[in-house]
Amino acid sequence: MAEAAMDDYVQMDEVDWVVFPEGLCSGLVEWKLLHVSPETGAWTAAFRAEKGASIARHIHVGPGEYYMTKGVMQVRGGADEGGATARAPGYGYEACNAQHDYTVFEEDSELYMTFLGPLNFTDDDGNTIALVGWREVSEAWQAAA
Repeated sequence: MAEAAMDDYVQMDEVDWVVFPEGLCSGLVEWKLLHVSPETGAWTAAFRAEKGASIARHIHVGPGEYYMTKGVMQVRGGADEGGATARAPGYGYEACNAQHDYTVFEEDSELYMTFLGPLNFTDDDGNTIALVGWREVSEAWQAAA
């Protein structure tokens, strides 16, 4: 696990997909951790999700940016619910404190995302069930890879 700033390069087709940690999603969601940045708290990953999979309820403690390379993702309930319907190719920005009660993949999908801080996964009452930042994703990746 990197504790200091350093250059990095990942040949993505040489890294295996691994299943995203249990309890943070439903259905098949896989990921590749690409970089962690302890000095900024940022982390970057590629995600692949099968149709019907979803990401558990969470709040972006820091902002994030994503690029959809394949598929369709309903973010915060989708455009019909006041959120966004992300379609590949598409770019999205998530502001600090963006709350995601409902994120689902309507098609087999892939995206690349940089998180500028942790994700706070919560239960239906808003209680934290997991605070996931660069250190936690590093540990989860090392355990799974």
